[in-house]
Amino acid sequence: MTIKPLVTEKAVMLIESQNVLSFETEKQKTKTEIKNEIEKFFKIKVDKMRTRIHGNKKYVYAKLKKEFPAIDVATKLGLM
Repeated sequence: MTIKPLVTEKAVMLIESQNVLSFETEKQKTKTEIKNEIEKFFKIKVDKMRTRIHGNKKYVYAKLKKEFPAIDVATKLGLM
């Protein structure tokens, strides 16, 4: 897997308030590739995605569909 979940104060606030998971990934990956990888690996559905490039890294903010609570995924990953 080439995506890493982020565990920062901001990431935890986004999980709780907006149902958003944050990841760090390779700069070359496209949004479609990242979305497919997240959906396949975590068995969830992504509603919207935003990306931000900072230095050599790409940060991804994936808003999940309502029927997939981000807090449940974060708990399985041990982030919460």
